[in-house]
Amino acid sequence: MPVISAPHEFNQDDLYVDLGAVLDMPLFLKCEGFNFTGSVKQKAAVEMVEAAERDGLIEADSVLVESSSGNLGIALSVIAAAKGYRFVCVTDSRCNLAAKRLMSVLGATVHTVTEPDADGGFLAARINHVRGLCAADDRYVWLNQYANEANWRAHYRHTAPAVDRSFPDLDVLFVGAGTTGTLMGCARWYREHRPNVRIVAVDSVGSVAFGHPPGPRMIPGLGSGVRPSLLDEEFVDEVIHVPERETVRMCHRLAGSGFVFGGSTGTVVSGAGQWLDATPRRTGLTCVAISPDMGERYLDTVYQANWVEGVYGREALGPPRPDPTGRQINRI
Repeated sequence: MPVISAPHEFNQDDLYVDLGAVLDMPLFLKCEGFNFTGSVKQKAAVEMVEAAERDGLIEADSVLVESSSGNLGIALSVIAAAKGYRFVCVTDSRCNLAAKRLMSVLGATVHTVTEPDADGGFLAARINHVRGLCAADDRYVWLNQYANEANWRAHYRHTAPAVDRSFPDLDVLFVGAGTTGTLMGCARWYREHRPNVRIVAVDSVGSVAFGHPPGPRMIPGLGSGVRPSLLDEEFVDEVIHVPERETVRMCHRLAGSGFVFGGSTGTVVSGAGQWLDATPRRTGLTCVAISPDMGERYLDTVYQANWVEGVYGREALGPPRPDPTGRQINRI
């Protein structure tokens, strides 16, 4: 029976969904959303804060600051509240209202950037805002998830070994690419300990992380408007790019079976499906994908029909689902 004294002391590392039963896909989904911060970002947040504490970067009057599209901001808000630190999250207009409200409830201050940078989009605009805060007040401590090696070390120490304990005969690991902390930590661990495991990165169309042209992206989480400093492509075997319309479709397919996951999960599962459909030898493969979070924070976007239709068109929702009486069910 787990007993904790601080919210960030609990991680659920051993829960998987067999998508063979759900989507007829030979894939196990590692669910990272069942901790007190609600996402895989808790691991990186804890590692970065504790590294800053060890290095003496955080003092009594320090103010932690970070750029985040949502999940890391929530994780840091929880940790800051538990440790008695002040925290400022710099996000942008794509961040879900629920995430902003949750951060505020936890005592964080939220700055929302409304105009993207001409060269690096919203991410560059958020980073510029953080740099401005730090330049104006030396009490600010920027954890910098984009270049902080504690980001990937968290997943080298925890996420990859947890997958290996459950699936020692793993063939393929699918990992979404945002800051690439999860990707790099897992890829480095597997290269060192089980080099035969294939690492497949899943990115969003419109992301420039792997050298593709920039494009609009409306779902926070995966993808980047600036090439991640942590990324080392030498550790990645393949990259799959997923259009956000397919992300939405996959989220709704999963929800149709009772599993409401976040947008990043929809992207990763869709990318894994693309890879498996193109692989002749899919029978007998053991494959795992990392699910960063659950879907409650996306109810007003990915799971809201009017929002989806306005951004991607009605076809992104797929055909209406009939109820047992044969009638069509209208989406909210």
